[in-house]
Amino acid sequence: MLLLRCQLKQAPPQKVSCRFCVVMGKQQSKLKHSTYKYGRPDEIIEERIQTKAFQEYSPAHMDTVSVVAALNSDLCVSGGKDKTVVAYNWKTGNVVKRFKGHEHEITKVACIPKSSQFFSASRDRMVMMWDLHGSSQPRQQLCGHAMVVTGLAVSPDSSQLCTGSRDNTLLLWDVVTGQSVERASVSRNVVTHLCWVPREPYVLQTSEDKTLRLWDSRGLQVAHMFPAKQHIQTYCEVSVDGHKCISCSNGFGGEGCEATLWDLRQTRNRICEYKGHFQTVASCVFLPRALALMPLIATSSHDCKVKIWNQDTGACLFTLSLDGSGPLTSLAVGDAISLLCASFNRGIHLLRMDHSQGLELQEVAAF
Repeated sequence: MLLLRCQLKQAPPQKVSCRFCVVMGKQQSKLKHSTYKYGRPDEIIEERIQTKAFQEYSPAHMDTVSVVAALNSDLCVSGGKDKTVVAYNWKTGNVVKRFKGHEHEITKVACIPKSSQFFSASRDRMVMMWDLHGSSQPRQQLCGHAMVVTGLAVSPDSSQLCTGSRDNTLLLWDVVTGQSVERASVSRNVVTHLCWVPREPYVLQTSEDKTLRLWDSRGLQVAHMFPAKQHIQTYCEVSVDGHKCISCSNGFGGEGCEATLWDLRQTRNRICEYKGHFQTVASCVFLPRALALMPLIATSSHDCKVKIWNQDTGACLFTLSLDGSGPLTSLAVGDAISLLCASFNRGIHLLRMDHSQGLELQEVAAF
């Protein structure tokens, strides 16, 4: 493949006609969506060209998309620099509803399980509750943080909301009344993300102080602090069974830039690390066990790449390069074979996993 690339550079195709140029452009765009595998003996070194049809849907946002989350198997909710929260049908490529109320960039969204309701957080220090089937105005406005809100997590029973901020505080809210019921503050604990542990009263939190904390929502006390990493922890996710969690690190030039798998049970040890990105890893998710023969996780990074990893061994199984997208900001599971990936420059990417000829990940649409 490297030899082929060299030959192409030495003998570029002649521009015979405009139509021919368009065809060549499409082929080059397909070459951009390629896999790259490196290094370890347990990895297969290969590069594959994306060949499936690509669809350009109507855009969800007019600027950088900061965050995306799945509302159900058809709809996602996203927010960005345009100060708008958007509910979007990613299967049909249509905007379902736009919600306006924030005065600054949306930083986080969190969906209430099995509901049409969801929350958004913003640099305006506000948290707002929305209903897909209600007004385009917020149902609730939660004000309690002194700085940008950077963490949102809904309890498994949907009765409570935990929020975190750059002001070093966590707040626990009653979803029904919209009232704050608990407040906790830890010096230098600049919150980067929150995630509620399924079927448990615990909230997982990443921080700019390079730590991962487990909070007990009953009184909002720190129940456990995992060993500090070498770099800022940007994001966290908990497995469906609640036994494991992943956190990811910022970094540059390959320093840091990893994801880490932790045991949430009694030992609470570090289990595995996933190294291969070259810039900050902004998001990580556990993938459904649909057709795969092994547990998988996916990561997205500011290096414009989405990687799929063997959860148990740490081997990188597939890398999709979304050239031109700019930093990838957020990753969400759409359904058993689909991922939604938010980016700086190209909106939201719809990615699809294919197991027919070994594991592959392809971009099939953008909006």
